Amino acid sequence: MSTIQPVILTADQDVLLGFYTKLFGAEEVFRVPEEGAAFYRGLRIGDTDLGLVTQADLDAGAAPRILLSVEVDDVDETLGWVVALGGSVSGGPTDMAWGQRVAHIKDPDGNPVNLTQPIPAR
Repeated sequence: MSTIQPVILTADQDVLLGFYTKLFGAEEVFRVPEEGAAFYRGLRIGDTDLGLVTQADLDAGAAPRILLSVEVDDVDETLGWVVALGGSVSGGPTDMAWGQRVAHIKDPDGNPVNLTQPIPAR
């Protein structure tokens, strides 16, 4: 059995920690080292773990280092918070043929994130 954990490389953990905490309710569950400047932070969003690793020489505008897809209760409502929390909106929201409402955003480091919401069957 394997477990895959997404990890984002970032030059500024505090910015991404604030973004994922405020937008998705992430909780910090692990930190290395325990005190002082963190190299690694383990976050929990729902039943999923997400890691943040500091790499000081990264540019915020550099090519994406990960794509996250996060299911939310309400895509439209969540989308309303993205810019205020330092992210940007790339597209959407759009109802997709496969039964999801999807919006495309970027976190403050420019990493793409898909906001998804199941569309109830009619």
